[in-house]
Amino acid sequence: MLNKAKTLKGYTLDSRDGEIGKVKEFYFDDRHWTIRYLVADTGNWLLGRQVLISPYALVAVSREEQHITVDLTKKQIEDSPSLNSDKPVSRQFEEDYYMYYGWPLYWGGTYNWGPYPYIVRDREKWKGYVQRGKPWDPHLRSTHDVTGHYIQATDGQIGHVDDFIIDDDRTWAIRYLIIDTRNWWPGKRSSFHRDGLSALVGAS
Repeated sequence: MLNKAKTLKGYTLDSRDGEIGKVKEFYFDDRHWTIRYLVADTGNWLLGRQVLISPYALVAVSREEQHITVDLTKKQIEDSPSLNSDKPVSRQFEEDYYMYYGWPLYWGGTYNWGPYPYIVRDREKWKGYVQRGKPWDPHLRSTHDVTGHYIQATDGQIGHVDDFIIDDDRTWAIRYLIIDTRNWWPGKRSSFHRDGLSALVGAS
């Protein structure tokens, strides 16, 4: 199902043993344009650290109830590798994070999710995976920070990023960017497929 990032912001996150907070924003990589982490606003719980949830743990999104089911316990999240709220996501953190949960490294293959083009949750299938191609270096960007970046066409500026349309089924890929074109085309917002964008140009 396709959902806007701004629509998902504020959805309640329900773990196996209770609510853990609400959706704050997302981190995505600029190679596959795929969501790598959901950032949780946990209120007074786990203060001073970024609480990141991989799509591997996101089971279902309910528009009606405005919540996302997370297949983790509070204890698992609390004991996961800690990342200070003012620090960027480093490769070392990601390696520790993925080792802690035992998930395949998304940067360890040629597909969106390393060994597969979509998220495979069956751990038995991971055992038979043989890495093909060189691991690549992910550059993570947040939906919050990229919102407002200018979009440059071949013949001039057309507007700025207003929102992201995410496929929250099995890929968690960003399918389209919503561009606010009001300064060029008053009263309009346009959707652009991410394959048509070669780079993120600059902030507003």
